[in-house]
Amino acid sequence: MAHFATHKHVLLVEPDPRLRSMVAEALAQVARADVCADFDSGRRMLAAKGFDLLVANIRLEAYNGLHLVYLSQATGAAPHAVAYSDARSPGLAYEAQRAGAFYEPRERLIIALPGYLSGTLPAADRRHPIVVDRRSTFRGGRRRWDIYLKAG
Repeated sequence: MAHFATHKHVLLVEPDPRLRSMVAEALAQVARADVCADFDSGRRMLAAKGFDLLVANIRLEAYNGLHLVYLSQATGAAPHAVAYSDARSPGLAYEAQRAGAFYEPRERLIIALPGYLSGTLPAADRRHPIVVDRRSTFRGGRRRWDIYLKAG
């Protein structure tokens, strides 16, 4: 159990069982994760425990994942939050940032989570939601170095 002593504690709130298991599996490598499927379960867990990071889908049926972000900010249950959604929406991203959360599109969530857990986070997400961060995406095609290696 000493293995988890240095890991952070994360609350994941995701209604889709397939994505929930994929994200939970990715989190298991770097954090202790409590996982729930709906707003009410997430609210109860936030009230019962303290977390280092809240990771919530913005779309949680009757409620919004941003309600959990506001709740965690108000109670101090989780000092940082990541809100994500299926659709790339600048409006949702701005709203998440205004609520005090970091915003990620769903397709980048698993890649981005270790970065949120590995170091000290800034006080706010200052990234522009329309500009896509392409540093970790695969760029196909040949590069000059590839051609040089084959010729040499």
